[in-house]
Order: sequence, then structure tokens, then C-alpha cells
Amino acid sequence: MNDAIRFILNGEDITLRDVRPTETLLDFLRLRRRLTGTKEGCAEGDCGACTVLIGRLVDGKLAYESVNACIRFMGSLNGTHVVTVEHLAAKDGTLHPVQQAMVDYHGSQCGFCTPGFVMSLYGLWLSSEKPGRPQIEKALQGNLCRCTGYEPIVKAAEAIARARPSTLFDPLEKTRSDIVARLWALQPRETITIASDAGKLVIPGSVEGLARILAEEPTATIVAGSTDVGLWVTKQMRSLTPVVFINHLSELQAIKVTEGGVTFGAGVTYTKAFEVLAKKVPALAGLINRIGGEQVRNMGTIGGNIANGSPIGDSPPPLIALGATVKLRSAAGTRMLRLEDYFIAYGRQDRKAGEFVESVFVPYPAEGTHFAVYKITKRRDEDITAVLGAFYLTLDDNGDVHDIRIAFGGMAGIPKRARTVESDLLGKPWTEATIDAARGTFDADFQPLSDWRATAEYRQLTARNLLTRFYLETVGTPVELKRFEGVA
Repeated sequence: MNDAIRFILNGEDITLRDVRPTETLLDFLRLRRRLTGTKEGCAEGDCGACTVLIGRLVDGKLAYESVNACIRFMGSLNGTHVVTVEHLAAKDGTLHPVQQAMVDYHGSQCGFCTPGFVMSLYGLWLSSEKPGRPQIEKALQGNLCRCTGYEPIVKAAEAIARARPSTLFDPLEKTRSDIVARLWALQPRETITIASDAGKLVIPGSVEGLARILAEEPTATIVAGSTDVGLWVTKQMRSLTPVVFINHLSELQAIKVTEGGVTFGAGVTYTKAFEVLAKKVPALAGLINRIGGEQVRNMGTIGGNIANGSPIGDSPPPLIALGATVKLRSAAGTRMLRLEDYFIAYGRQDRKAGEFVESVFVPYPAEGTHFAVYKITKRRDEDITAVLGAFYLTLDDNGDVHDIRIAFGGMAGIPKRARTVESDLLGKPWTEATIDAARGTFDADFQPLSDWRATAEYRQLTARNLLTRFYLETVGTPVELKRFEGVA
């Protein structure tokens, strides 16, 4: 069947032929199916009120992840299992242990955000039997509440973790083998195309098929996680067509770990990348923990963050500092280039018509080098970057700078290296005097803009202070003991 998307909604098989390219899962649930437990709060993947679970087959096993229904397009659901809050309680009305814990520990007041919290905690229930408080807080990063102050919700989660109640009616554990068999039958084996008056959506059957489609439709919008594209629709009201969905392509979700680095397929999510980087590049893994909430990290992809060319994308600056390379593919073949060369100017990338990002190779920091990433935001978690600095340093035997790469986001129209600052540091002793002298050269590299996230003056001062912070950390001086100019 190549003219419809098919998926499972709670326990029901769904086949849809009348799907707009940018129809969201939230609208489908609320307007078409009247499943109103899933709420619309922010419509930008920020508040978590619309959280649902998406189950898909990964290496033959069924895995569920929390996602934001408000920015998840229907075209990305083919061959998946969508689970809403209505599916949790037993048929006789008995609450699921996660729901009952929210009642027992007074985790709900006005109730608007409660279904989203329940679904995030249910996702944690499925993935971890004994989560500690850090895991609980991480699972709830993408859920906002104006009433409870969060502590009752965390206590509910901790109570379940301490004495995990058994449940014979858990809807996903009870039907797991049946869902696996049904999802196998729904996996796309050929290209799916749905055209209507609202436009066209395409779901390629393979990476080769994707290359052919883009050769025919070079202006098509490619959608993987939709954490950016979703806002084009919900906030900017843009009409996109054709839209090509690639989140199901296993070839783009491959992770290849080698001795010198790791290659991520463009469709690898932040959540999956974290599992590798936590062991190999801890500083980069720490950054991933601050990209959106759990729902965003489950949807957003490494390749998507590179492909859209945003000047405040979180992953490009540290990847540039590490010396990452990107592989581009089209029907004509593939080519490699340094990631820093991919970004040309605001809104412009070195990607030819019909090309797409296939993978990115991230080298590990060499032994004896220093690598750090600093993300500056108005709030610590789930916030868009104001300034992001990445630093990579190698010293020679005399303590002089042998190699240094400094890259920033939020300081220019593209993720950009501080070439003048690097040149001013190269070959110099790694001392406070050298750092103080180099601070004055940032103006030659960057002329940032002022916006609602930060003023140009704040960004320049922050960039200089981050260089000082990096120096202090490399020489073992606690940052708290050093007073920075104007910014703590």
C-alpha cells in the first residue's frame, strides 16, 4: 500500500490516505479522534502538555519514547505505535500505578499539564525499573507546571521507583508481542506518496529512494525530527510541500564506533547519540542533556541540527572544534567536507540541489588535549542558546599552545570559528597574560546582534569570559574563585 500511512493508535490499526503534509499528531488526536487528554499548551515542543509515547522497532525490538505531539507530523508515524494517556487505565477504571502515584502524592492541581507528566513518567516506567532522582528529573525536563512546584511529581516518581507496583493490565507490557508482530507488517518497503489539495508528502522506502526523490524534487523539505520544522508550521503558519519524511530510515540511524571517532547517521537522535558520547566525549554528552527536554532529544537529530544551518544550533560549534566532517549524498554520489566549511552565510550552506546530509564523523579528543563546551541561556534546562562556546586545546612540552580551535554559536550568522583569537594564542605560553591579551581580539572575529535573548555587548563579554573560564579550568583553578569582568 503506497498511498496511505499506517500505524497503531493505542490498540487500533489506523490507515490514512487523507493527510496534509504538515498535519500534526496533536491535531489528529484532538480534532479527528477526540482524544483530548493530550493538551495543547505552547505548540512549540516546550511545555510537554501534549506528550505521548511513540513505539517503534529498533533492531527488531520494540522501544517507546516520549515525544511532543504538537510538532510531530503525521507523515512521520508510518509503522509506529502511538500511545496516549487514555490508554493507561484498566477497562474498569483502575488507574495505572503511575497515575495513582500522582494522585497519592498530590502531583496535580489545575490538571492541565498532568497528562503530559503522566506520559513522561510512564515512558520512564517502561525504560528504567529503578530510576534515581537525576533520571527522574531528566525525564521531566520537557514538562512544565505552574502549580505544583514539581516536588510532589518527583516524589510520586520516587515512590514508584522504591516499590515498583506490579500491574497485570499494563497496556504495553501485556500486548508487547502482539504489537511487535503488527508493527513488522506495517514497516514501509516502498515509497509512500500522498497527494492532496494541501500538498504532497513522501515517505521513501530507502536512502537510495530518498536520493531519487530529491533529484526530482530538489526544493522538497526534508523532515527528520521536526523540532525546528514543526515551529515553521505552528508558529510561522508556513505551508510546506512537498515534504519528505526520513525518520524511519534505518540506514540514517546507524552509529559506527571506531578507534579514532564515531560516525553518526544523520537520523541519529540526541538520545541515541548521548549513549555513545557519554563514554567517549563527556563534555559533548553534557551539552546534549541541555538540548530541549527529553521529548525534543527523542525527536531531534544530529543531522537535522547541522542541515538547517541555524546560527544558534547547539551541536555545530563543538563538532567544529573537534574537527568533525560531514558526508553529503545525492543521486550523483557522495562528497565529504569539513563541517566548518558547510556553513557559508546566514541561510546558506554548501549543499547542492538534491543533496542531503547522510552522516557526520566526530573525532575523539586526542589524549592530553583539553575540550570544553559552555552553553549560556536564560534558564538552565530546555532553553535556546544565547551564546555557546566550544574550545579544543593542545599544549606542547613547554606549555605553549600547539593547537587551538575555538567555535561559537550565537555570535554570527553561522556557527563560526574565532580565527583571529586562535591566531593570537597559537605558539604563545598558556598563561593568564596570554589569555588577557587575546580577549581583546574577539571584536575582529564577531559582530553579534542584539535580540531578546541577549544584547550584542553581553554576547561579546560572555565570549571573552568563556575563554578565561576555559583557561582557569585547564590549569585547575576553581572558576568560582575568579571574578570575571562584568559577568559572574
